[in-house]
Amino acid sequence: MTSTYARPSLALALAAVLAAAAAAPARADEATIRKALTERLPKLPRIDEVSRTPIAGLFEVRMGSDVIYTDATGDHVIQGAIIETRTRTDLTQARVDKLTAIDFGALPLKDAILIKQGNGTRKVAVFGDPNCGYCKRIERDLQTLKDVSIYTFLYPILGPDSTVKSRDIWCAKDAGKAWRAWMVDGVAPTKAAADCDTAAIERNLKLGQKHRVTGTPAVVFEDGTRSPGALPASQLETRLQAAAKKG
Repeated sequence: MTSTYARPSLALALAAVLAAAAAAPARADEATIRKALTERLPKLPRIDEVSRTPIAGLFEVRMGSDVIYTDATGDHVIQGAIIETRTRTDLTQARVDKLTAIDFGALPLKDAILIKQGNGTRKVAVFGDPNCGYCKRIERDLQTLKDVSIYTFLYPILGPDSTVKSRDIWCAKDAGKAWRAWMVDGVAPTKAAADCDTAAIERNLKLGQKHRVTGTPAVVFEDGTRSPGALPASQLETRLQAAAKKG
């Protein structure tokens, strides 16, 4: 007589076999996709991950924080967004947002210029270049926000003069005041002393490269979401409120 105590083990074993059988085609598809795309598209960036999408037969191919889609054989590639029609959710953008999210708590805020407005309870970080026109635009909007601490990471990527101005601003007696004076009022900062420690700027460049910040301004909210470009004040406020709710 078969013991009833053996049945759970048998069920678990059967489930494991079925799971392995289901996973096998997925692994085969991944290998096929990697091989096909690598051979046929030699200029394609290194593939980091191949995964199934909610659409049968369609796979996501992730390269860093970029995603494209392909069939199980790698014969066709699709660039675009997957929209879930019931909720009108852009699944592609949601995926990219997750891939590009930055842990706000891990940011080296000591390397940023802090401007506190009101009680400063809300927080936002901005990667900015002193010669960036859009950075100047967003700075005007940032100064209208209430109860926010703004951490600006000097990120001079637009040329040698950006590096010079970043040094001068960072080394000013009041870096926040110098930054605002230049970005909003066009008042050039005083030339930095030769012995001023500007290692933070170099660290900021490495930080930005690590997180693939390729343009300025780049805004990072407390919930880890980020946005490229100069968001207007109304959108900044909406994103700040959304980040606060998630926290």
